[in-house]
Amino acid sequence: MPKRGKSTPFKKVFLNTFLLLFTAFIGGVIFLIVLSRDLPSLEELRKFNPETISKIMSSDNRLLKELYIQKRDVIPLGKMPQNLINAVLSMEDRDFYEHSGVDIKGIFRAIFIDIITLSTRQGASTLTQQLARNMYNTIGFKKTITRKLKELLTAIQIEKTFTKSEIMELYLNSVYFGHGRYGVQSASLYYFGCEAKDLSLAESATIIGLLPAPAYYSPINHPEKAKIRKKIVLRSMNHVGYITDKQNEIALAENVIPETGTINSGLAPYFSEHVRRELEKIDEELNINLYEDGLIIHTTLDMEIQSILEKAFDEGMERNQKVLQKEFINSPKKLKKALSKTGFPKDSILAIINDNRPIPPELKNQFLVQGAAVVIDVKNGEVLAMVGGRNEKEYRDHFNRATQAKRQPGSVFKPFIYMTALEKGIPPTKQILNQPLVVFIDDTVRWNPQNHDGSTSMLETMRYGLKKSLNLISVRIVKELVSPWQIKKNAEMFGLTTNIRAVNSIALGVSEVYPIEITSAYAAIGNNGVLNKPFFIKSIENRYGRVLREFHPDSKEVKNEDLIYIIRDMMRSVIDEGTGGSIRWKYKFRRPLAGKTGTTNGKTDAWFVGYTPQIAIGVWVGLDDPGVSLGQTQYGSSAALPIFANTIKEIYNKKEWPIEDWEMPDGVTELEICSETYDKPTRYCPLTKEIFLKDYKPKNLCSQHKSAFDRFKSKK
Repeated sequence: MPKRGKSTPFKKVFLNTFLLLFTAFIGGVIFLIVLSRDLPSLEELRKFNPETISKIMSSDNRLLKELYIQKRDVIPLGKMPQNLINAVLSMEDRDFYEHSGVDIKGIFRAIFIDIITLSTRQGASTLTQQLARNMYNTIGFKKTITRKLKELLTAIQIEKTFTKSEIMELYLNSVYFGHGRYGVQSASLYYFGCEAKDLSLAESATIIGLLPAPAYYSPINHPEKAKIRKKIVLRSMNHVGYITDKQNEIALAENVIPETGTINSGLAPYFSEHVRRELEKIDEELNINLYEDGLIIHTTLDMEIQSILEKAFDEGMERNQKVLQKEFINSPKKLKKALSKTGFPKDSILAIINDNRPIPPELKNQFLVQGAAVVIDVKNGEVLAMVGGRNEKEYRDHFNRATQAKRQPGSVFKPFIYMTALEKGIPPTKQILNQPLVVFIDDTVRWNPQNHDGSTSMLETMRYGLKKSLNLISVRIVKELVSPWQIKKNAEMFGLTTNIRAVNSIALGVSEVYPIEITSAYAAIGNNGVLNKPFFIKSIENRYGRVLREFHPDSKEVKNEDLIYIIRDMMRSVIDEGTGGSIRWKYKFRRPLAGKTGTTNGKTDAWFVGYTPQIAIGVWVGLDDPGVSLGQTQYGSSAALPIFANTIKEIYNKKEWPIEDWEMPDGVTELEICSETYDKPTRYCPLTKEIFLKDYKPKNLCSQHKSAFDRFKSKK
């Protein structure tokens, strides 16, 4: 009995201890089950795909713009240098290839140090645990026991799901390196302007040195601290045996601290921003996320042509800005009118102009010359280059004047007026009186249009009227030969989507147009009447190279080729003998070319749009405030044409395209006619050549030259 009494307390203690431990165990299991409810499953782990950068690329494979929420550019492990991998192993997890996601020795070491130091600063996370934390925000980043347990559980799952190489690849592609950069590729491009595969040992050590505190060790903001971290990483690699003493010494001596982030993805900013907006219109349809899916967007832009256009545009803007500023200085009345909308002191703006300082934001609309230019492939509608405004950093904005600015086209609109007349069977030789006229808009308002230079003459042909851009001729065509509604219909057929008002003043191009649309319309004339809707994107690929969508020309024939040949030939006269003649005699461009100058009333808009068999180029120059004149001498031929001429000449110098010309279609014929009456000639007529639609060629014999003496009589 006594023995049994002595054993009872021991049994009770044993039983109570067992129950306590069992309860704790069950409680721990339940706690872990509850804890793991919001952790990723094996299936979710297998599907893990980190957010990556989408890239907008030019047709010649230049990076134009990157789209992202987190700056991450995923690359395979095989494109990462071994020095980089060794650096992260030596600093973050030397036993990476031995443990199963959790380093037991490291945990006990961390616990011991934390107890001794009475802190929680000593970490024991493996690379796998760090990856778990980076992959899933449900784990959290606050240093708590709960977070640590979540980390351990997810790390074990990750080790079951991925190989060590895959874990290393995921880690180096997802870890944060500061300045909004995630992953080694993005960090390499930002800090050193090279891909990760090209990193030197010293650069690799600098990047890995960022990991504990990217903002604190940034080589841009804290270069001295970054140097110290590089030294620590190299020493650790040397201690483990990844590098020799000599390699360590060389890397220490290498100065790899950048002055600023070197990546620049701002090429063709107006074009790439337009592409981004176009993509946002179709992202739901394609079930894509532009900022997370790592898409490759192949565009139509030719970076060589873009660079040529930007250079000519920038030079033109500088030249036009000087003209404007000189006029402000010499014209107090003009200066006062421009300032009246701003409330800015006169002396202040004069000081800015005289010192050639940047125009302040509040004065840009009235004092900064702006512009737009676009290059389109005539045959398929691809936009090869685009500038939507000033390129200087202090002036660049998000308003793309090539696609968003509605401006009066002036005489650039006239080809649609002449085309409408030709379509009715009126030949280029039709003579119209080049004399002033008064148009009554209503009982009280009269319109008295004039030629741009105030000149007049007697009868002039339609060809002459177009090549010399005579306003009185185009006004009389609208008043006497065609209706504004017919012109409006033709303009809309050529892709103009703005409100073209069917009024008499349509003759002078008073209805606003978008620069890209008027350029596309001219391209259709260059393409024998086939309109290609301008497009910017060729294809969209996912991160694995699978094509999600391809884009093709949207084409339709809008006018008969015979009619187009006539109006195009008249527009060639603009270049060869008319207001665009300086392209030939000054800029020495000899290729087949047609086009038109344009200047609006008050010199507020200056245009030149032209085309060859290969490309069409449109240039607009003006101020964002359409009430401010570019200058009294700023016609389309002086403000816009030089940009066009320098661009097209350099494009053809660089591209070395074969010489092409438009072929005369069967429905058009070239005839010798009397150069004075434009009828069929007699043997006594002075001769010239003209082209006609075969159905509307001259039928009457010249009645003025019946003998050899009539030629001299007509010249009295």
